[in-house]
Amino acid sequence: MLRKLIQAAAILALVTGPAAAQMALSPFKHDERKLTPDELKAQQQRDKDYKAAMDKIPEKKVTVDPWGDIRPAPAPAPQATAKNKP
Repeated sequence: MLRKLIQAAAILALVTGPAAAQMALSPFKHDERKLTPDELKAQQQRDKDYKAAMDKIPEKKVTVDPWGDIRPAPAPAPQATAKNKP
């Protein structure tokens, strides 16, 4: 009887450990604080600089197909016209 109780307690402890780790009751988790007006302006300036830097990067135009020389090009599908219909 005592053995089964100890085994059940061990299983319960092993199962509840990961579940407790997912809860937000961690003492290491800090509440998000409000930004001061200076910090808000600095954040907006960083966002603006980031977007400007991203706009300077050219768009990738051609994708490289390593199997392009090995595979044949797909044949165009024949189009049905009034002359070809029976």
